[in-house]
Amino acid sequence: MKRLVGLLLILGMAGWNTQTLPKENMLSYCSSFRQIQQDIRDCAITPDSAARAWQENIRNIRATFHNGDTCRMGDSTYFVFPIKGYTPEKSIGGRGMGYRSDGFDLFDMDVKGSHPAHDLFVYDKNQDNLDDRTWKPVEVLAFTSGVVVAVENNWKYDSDLRGGNWIWIYDPCLDGLFYYAHNNVLFVEPGQWVNAGDKISEMGRSGFNAFKKRSPTHLHLMFLKLNSDALPYPGDTYDWLMNSTVKK
Repeated sequence: MKRLVGLLLILGMAGWNTQTLPKENMLSYCSSFRQIQQDIRDCAITPDSAARAWQENIRNIRATFHNGDTCRMGDSTYFVFPIKGYTPEKSIGGRGMGYRSDGFDLFDMDVKGSHPAHDLFVYDKNQDNLDDRTWKPVEVLAFTSGVVVAVENNWKYDSDLRGGNWIWIYDPCLDGLFYYAHNNVLFVEPGQWVNAGDKISEMGRSGFNAFKKRSPTHLHLMFLKLNSDALPYPGDTYDWLMNSTVKK
């Protein structure tokens, strides 16, 4: 898997004009994105066919937001740490060493072993989805601004699906997708625009592995950068997380 050379240089881009709303057919693109994810999960489509369907759909989504003038030079507020009330130093698992992108293939469910994401942990020793310090749900915030392209909010405790209740958000300025997994309650829906720092969910333990007692309560955050062919490649968000704004 090739490295994303210069990915961190994108830090200078920020602030999609929130007055630019998706076109009406954006909901159709969101529905297609959701179906592609489901077909990949269910092995109802070959990896090559999934990649082609993905490319066509992503190109449509890109075209909806194609206007370079709406991306402006940003400041430190572009990235908001996704866990409200937590700092990166105390939340990011393994000091960033949990990120492993080698062998990642979004389109092939038979490929395993990679972990192109960071797990962000909270204080929940008794695993009741409540912060041990406040006894309240932990709010998950949008890391950057973007449009919600797909959600899953019907996960059941006896399901063998790994992501649980998840959210995909496309950031037009970074030209990439953020994936938030293992949520409890979602507060967004496909086609909705969110700004960095908006509440998008409450942290949970949904997902086949995340639900097990051995797994501490956490948010799984993955970023996929899109190349010129609209294909996804994992990007390490550690530096972005460490320099993000913290909301108390």
